[in-house]
Amino acid sequence: MKQAYFYGTRLGRIGIAGEGDYVTNIFFGGTVRPESFEERETPLLKRAAEEIKEYLDRKRMMFDIPLLPAGTEFERAVWDALLEIPFGETRTYGQIAERIGRPKACRAVGRANGRNPISILIPCHRVIGAGGALTGYAGGLDMKRELLDIEKISCKETCGRVQKTL
Repeated sequence: MKQAYFYGTRLGRIGIAGEGDYVTNIFFGGTVRPESFEERETPLLKRAAEEIKEYLDRKRMMFDIPLLPAGTEFERAVWDALLEIPFGETRTYGQIAERIGRPKACRAVGRANGRNPISILIPCHRVIGAGGALTGYAGGLDMKRELLDIEKISCKETCGRVQKTL
């Protein structure tokens, strides 16, 4: 059974779940919650919380936590592509679709992005709409803006920071 624990952050209460040696879920707002879990802090969850706090405090740009997101093969391909987006940069849904070899699957990429069970660590907040539009985020657009701000990406600058090729 998964263990999960809740931590207070500058963004509000965040749940972190894991199983064995892997983080399986980060959840807040409308993000993906595990179906069931035992509420218990583990060393892995505590370490993940510390890394997230460092990230939110602008002291960390990369995470060292082992991840195990549950999803379809397509979803995992999308999430792997999200992990390739560097800190401080964004990609569009279309660019992610191209990256995974499915250039016409923009909407499916959007659905997979919304089903990301490990938000923040798998940076779905770095995905924006065509032309730099700030689009939906399961944690809410205010949360997405805050995460982009942490990475010094303003919504107005986003268009210029989107990589033209992957």
